[in-house]
Amino acid sequence: QLQASGGGLVQAGGSLRLSCVASGDPSDDFAIGWFRQAPGKAREGISCISAVDRRIYQSNSVEGRFFISRENDKNSVYLQMNNLKPEDTAVYYCAAAGHCFIGDYRSDSAVGDYYRVHYWGKGTQVTVSS
Repeated sequence: QLQASGGGLVQAGGSLRLSCVASGDPSDDFAIGWFRQAPGKAREGISCISAVDRRIYQSNSVEGRFFISRENDKNSVYLQMNNLKPEDTAVYYCAAAGHCFIGDYRSDSAVGDYYRVHYWGKGTQVTVSS
């Protein structure tokens, strides 16, 4: 299971730190990613840290503003979000997969088994006011 927390309401330019805690299956065997979904839009993979070499993948939309980190001894992954913009408003989800996926995650079949998410956490709402 994955549990995301840390969302909230913040003014544009502000910061939030999201946390994702994993329990159950060995979380260090999975890539852990952050996805977000705004109303009327596809769920989007924005940041991910791989399982094997801890390589980080980022969407262009958050590059330089969002930073992902991982603490295996705490079964936790964090997303530090700085310089937030109104367009960052969405429900944010953490997820575990075999490999990192960045982009629109329309369905398991659309992304294929290589990138398929195995576990989704419950979302946390992030709202950025202008």
